Amino acid sequence: MPELADILRRHGPQYRSNFADRMPPSHLKAMEDIGNCRTESMGGHVYLCDQCGEVRYSYHSCKNRHCPKCGNDTTDVWLKTQIDLLLPENYFLITFTLPVGLRVLARANQKLIYDLLFTASSEALKKLAMDPKFLGGRIAMIGVLHTWGRDLSYHPHVHYIVPGGCLSSDNRWLPSPKKFFVPVKALSTIFRAKIRDGLQKLGLLDAADQQVFKKPWVVHSKPVGSGESALKYLAPYVYRVALSNNRIEHLDDSSVTFRYRESDSGISRRMTLSAMEFIRRFLQHVLPDGFHKVRYYGLLSPSNRKTLKILQNVLTTNSVLESILRPSMPEKLSAPQSPDTLLCPHCSGNLRLLKTMRRARTRGPP
Repeated sequence: MPELADILRRHGPQYRSNFADRMPPSHLKAMEDIGNCRTESMGGHVYLCDQCGEVRYSYHSCKNRHCPKCGNDTTDVWLKTQIDLLLPENYFLITFTLPVGLRVLARANQKLIYDLLFTASSEALKKLAMDPKFLGGRIAMIGVLHTWGRDLSYHPHVHYIVPGGCLSSDNRWLPSPKKFFVPVKALSTIFRAKIRDGLQKLGLLDAADQQVFKKPWVVHSKPVGSGESALKYLAPYVYRVALSNNRIEHLDDSSVTFRYRESDSGISRRMTLSAMEFIRRFLQHVLPDGFHKVRYYGLLSPSNRKTLKILQNVLTTNSVLESILRPSMPEKLSAPQSPDTLLCPHCSGNLRLLKTMRRARTRGPP
C-alpha cells in the first residue's frame, strides 16, 4: 500500500517547483523529513545476523511531529503523565470551533489565529466558570488544537478536557452536576466577543468577514465520564497527523485516493484528489515551527501543579474512585531494544552491528 512518504517523493518535487516561493519553511521541512523518513538519507545502522548471515539495514526516523510513522511512543508517555494528574471527578469535553467565515484568515495567519483561538476559548471558559451562578471558582483545563476534518478539509478547533468542578476562593472543591458544566449559549457569545476583540488588537479585524460576528456561534460540551476515558479519547489527537498511512489506498502519476469516515453518519467513503491538491490539503495542517498544540490552564497550569496535587490528595482520600487514577499500564514504559540485542526477522538470531551510516547532507553549509 502507498504511504504519505511515497506521495511526497513522487509528487513533492513538482509541488515545490510550483509553489516553493509561497511555502513557509515548516512546510518545506515537513515534506523533506517525511519523504526521507527511515531511508538511507536519514542515516542509520547496518547489522549482520551471526546465525544466517542476513544483512539488515535500519534507518533512522525523521521525528517530525507531522510524520505518520513517528510519534506513537510519545503519545503513550503523554497519556501516562496526564493520567497521573487526574481528579476523581466526572469530566467534560468542550470544543470551540473557528467559524467557516474566519478560516481563510486563519490559514493565512496561522500562528496568530491559533494563539488567539486558545486565548479566547480558555478565557471565555474561565470567565463563565468563575461566575457563582454556575460554578464559582477556578477550573482545570487541558486544551488540544486540531485543524483537520476527516477528508483533510481545514477545520480549526480546540478540544478541552475539564474535570467537573472548581476550586472556590476559600479553597473548597465545588463539584458540578454530572451532566452539566456551564451554559454553552452564553459560552459561545463570550467566545465570539473575545475572538473579535483579539482580531482588533492584532490589526486583522478589517480583513475578517464581518458577517460572521452577526451569526450565532456554537460551542459543544458533553460529559465524557472518567478523566481516564476522556484522555484516552483525546490522546491520539495530540500526536496524530492529518492522515495515517493505512487510509491511503491508491497512488498514481496524477492522483491519490484515500478513505475517510463521515462524522455525522459514520459511513466510510473514498476520495480521489489530484496529487497537487492532496499535498496542499495535507500541508495546511502542518503547524508553525515551535507552536505548542497542547496547552494547560487554570489548576493544570505549571504554576498551579502543587495546588492540584494537594487537591488530588484531598479528594482521593475519601473517594472509592482512587483506583481509576492509576492506569493499568506499567509504571515504566518498556525501553526499545538496544542495537546489540536486535533479533533477525528470518531466523531470530542475534543481529550484530557492522557500521553506522551518517545522515546525508541535503543542504549546503550556512
